[in-house]
Amino acid sequence: MVGIIDYGVGNLFSLQSSFKAIGENAFVSGNAEELEKADRLVLPGVGAFEDAANKLRASGLDSFVRDQAAAGKPLLGICLGMQMLFEKSFEYGEHEGLGLLKGQVVPMAGKINPELKIPHMGWNALKVKQGRLLGDVDGQYVYFVHSFFAEGCGDSLSAVTEYDIPITAAVEKGNIFGCQFHPEKSGNIGLSLLRKFCEL
Repeated sequence: MVGIIDYGVGNLFSLQSSFKAIGENAFVSGNAEELEKADRLVLPGVGAFEDAANKLRASGLDSFVRDQAAAGKPLLGICLGMQMLFEKSFEYGEHEGLGLLKGQVVPMAGKINPELKIPHMGWNALKVKQGRLLGDVDGQYVYFVHSFFAEGCGDSLSAVTEYDIPITAAVEKGNIFGCQFHPEKSGNIGLSLLRKFCEL
């Protein structure tokens, strides 16, 4: 059973529908006691890092996520949810993340060719480096929408995509997983990744 963490931001119900499409039981909740009953957790997120981080802290779910990750429960962060897994973000200021993975979130502006559009939006190919979640999808296309990306990820980096420079597309360390792209918007490849997450 998959618990989708509701802290006021995210593509919650389309994500729930994607799990339903692969025959997995998933529920949306902002209640820690309910979420604790799940076999695995998903931290979604869209919007601004500071706002999302503040909402997660205000709900008390930041401590819950850290505790569940420390206990070994599989955790998947998606898009902004993935960015929240890192130590900090420099999205319009400096903001503290969950600190579950080494690295920081930085703007694409100033790092990529200024002729390229920001946000990085649309389908782009994965270059898989390592990991259990993405092992068989090298070269496959998935759907991105983001203006910031993680860097300095160390040994958690599992895939990049090319957007003038290598952009972190996915991370994986132990029971913690993250996708900068949206599996729920990435067709059959995205569904296959969600299915694999449920089998880990």
